[in-house]
Amino acid sequence: MRNEALVGYLLHQRPYQEKRALYYLFSQQHGVIHGVGKKAAPLFMPLQLFATGKRDLKTFSQINIASQDNTQADSIQKDCVQKDSTFAVLEAVPYANISGQHQYAALYINEILWRLLPTEDPMPVLWQHYQISLQQLKQPLSNSELRLCLRQFEQYLFTELGFTLTLTHDNVENPIESDCTYRFLPDVGLLPVLVHNEESEHLASESGQTVFKGADIIEMARLGITEQTLSHWSKLHRHLIDHLLDYQPLQSRLLWQQQQRYQQLHSQISS
Repeated sequence: MRNEALVGYLLHQRPYQEKRALYYLFSQQHGVIHGVGKKAAPLFMPLQLFATGKRDLKTFSQINIASQDNTQADSIQKDCVQKDSTFAVLEAVPYANISGQHQYAALYINEILWRLLPTEDPMPVLWQHYQISLQQLKQPLSNSELRLCLRQFEQYLFTELGFTLTLTHDNVENPIESDCTYRFLPDVGLLPVLVHNEESEHLASESGQTVFKGADIIEMARLGITEQTLSHWSKLHRHLIDHLLDYQPLQSRLLWQQQQRYQQLHSQISS
């Protein structure tokens, strides 16, 4: 790679030298690329830059926010995503800031990407869905809408990583039964658990296992990720994310939890 023009988004940065930083860039052309460049590149903005280097760590130069056409659309619908339209999607993202609690969600998306994606492995479809998620996070969202945005993006990520969640059959290909209870293991699938339904939630809380009622799994398979099934998908996705991260904590999740505790404390003091 010699002075190659790249378009992408900054996922993460670390101090490197007094005036430079180590960047994790999610590029349109090559997926995640590690490079060193001048400090102060912004998060959540499309960037244009030049990359040089044959090894894993590139040199980034001329880092700028990508130009934008004033006549572009204000929003993107995910059902119009095409593999060969990435630049058009890039141009359709308005340069608004992500603010408030939505920042924690955006930081979470960034963190699971830079920690889970391999380097220099092009993922153009996921790259487009990343842009769509940023677009959604720049809009006013209810708590449910925010969680839906995250669960939908996680599903695209799982697909890119080769994880297909089978919710119609258990680990030995028997159909899911509504009156049974199942335990989810990421490398195995859904395993029947020999407990009564009224004991399943107690089992999950006592053992830390991810346990689901068969009726809930059937509903998840039928409806997909909706407000009605959101809590179940959140539990399933969190377990899979933790597994993929080898149960190492997410800093963005810790920040979110700290912010929630602060809000609760502030609310108690105010009342």
